[in-house]
Amino acid sequence: MLQGSESLQSVEAKTGINILVVDDDLDTRELLREVLGEEGYRVVTSGSGEEALAAGKQECFDVIISDMRLGPSLNGLDVLRAYKSIQPESEVILITAFGSMETAIEAVKAGAFDYLSKPFKIEEVLLQVQRALDNRKLLRQNRNLKRTLGSQVQLSILVGRSSQMLEVYKKIAMVAEARSTVLICGESGTGKELVAKAIHYNGPRAEQCFYAVNCGALTESLLETELFGHVRGAFTGALENKRGIFEEASGGTVFLDEVSEMSPALQVKVLRAIEEQEVRRIGSNEVIKVDLRLIAASNQNLAQAIEEGKFRQDLYYRLRVIEIELPPLRNRQEDIPLLVEHFLKKFGQERQRSFAVSPQALSALMSYAWPGNVRELENALESAVALNRSGIIVPEDLPAKVRPETRVQEPSVDDIYVGLPPLDEIEKRYLCYVLKATGGNKAKAASILGINRRTLYRKIDEYKLRGGRV
Repeated sequence: MLQGSESLQSVEAKTGINILVVDDDLDTRELLREVLGEEGYRVVTSGSGEEALAAGKQECFDVIISDMRLGPSLNGLDVLRAYKSIQPESEVILITAFGSMETAIEAVKAGAFDYLSKPFKIEEVLLQVQRALDNRKLLRQNRNLKRTLGSQVQLSILVGRSSQMLEVYKKIAMVAEARSTVLICGESGTGKELVAKAIHYNGPRAEQCFYAVNCGALTESLLETELFGHVRGAFTGALENKRGIFEEASGGTVFLDEVSEMSPALQVKVLRAIEEQEVRRIGSNEVIKVDLRLIAASNQNLAQAIEEGKFRQDLYYRLRVIEIELPPLRNRQEDIPLLVEHFLKKFGQERQRSFAVSPQALSALMSYAWPGNVRELENALESAVALNRSGIIVPEDLPAKVRPETRVQEPSVDDIYVGLPPLDEIEKRYLCYVLKATGGNKAKAASILGINRRTLYRKIDEYKLRGGRV
């Protein structure tokens, strides 16, 4: 029998989020219904696969949480496949006490968003539900983006389901409609231009021009000419009037990459263009009004550049109205399999062949630090595909620096100092210290640590801490 959370009908109007919980164990159903209801979701429960499918004929669900073993007829995989057919936008999370690699692989192949084992932690379930909702929202935005672009532009896909990338996606969604300047920070190869394009093409300026300029690739004089244009006779070789990119892109977006490489004199002119929304061509006193959205990016520490007198503080604050920090690939290794799949599909389409990666090669790719980030990973896979004949990428196809047996080994920590504690021990000690310092106040401790309370509770549980004591 279906059971709705009737007490949350007023919340439903506000959140609009429907969740279906499917489990033949009444206690588990009620636990999840209560916990998810407290988060503001509307929850429907089903005790069997048949009830779950019947519920899907009556209403749509954003997320389905289903146990794998439901009874003699339909199981969790059956529910998953059915909902991917009747409600393909729904995200399905499977939970089981009898996990195996084969079952997990089968679930992921069938389209499961995630696969959790019993006994589960409530915080883990809530986190996965939020990630599933974020992913669903992102997929919708991607569809809208492609519909807007039509055949105009082929965008590379921002790939990843890690919590760090979900934060990036959320910021893109929030800032796309605004006119504010955006500063994108991150190491080389993390995809800053892709983020800039996503912001532009997902906003109201999507049908207007998008210009990308690498400030570090041009000399000062050439960069100034590219941005502002010039009039005939302004300098030797200026044989005719030239419109600059700021003028050409009026109504659209200009993306300035490696903005830290601009000279101080040019920084002043760019600041004026942003603040006044006007430009002057080189050699002319005529003021030209423009309508620009500017997105900037840097792989350098701009705050440090300000201290060193290399970057203007007023321009920094003007660019940094909204900041998006892109994580390095080494900090989101769980995204590597998705990226590998994406790039192999891309290269396979170009060569009209199909490619897969062996477990050994994937292990090598996931254990490498990737100083060049996603761009380096893409280059490594392109090289591997070019050298491969079988269609299965093996470690021998990968660049030597990526293969574990041929990597240049960094000095061992033991060679530098014997007795340094491992990272998790340092984290554990620091958590103890903060909890003691705050008298066990979890909210204050989470604020000091820069994490949310759910993460703090998970860490406390992981390290078996109570009130700062082991």
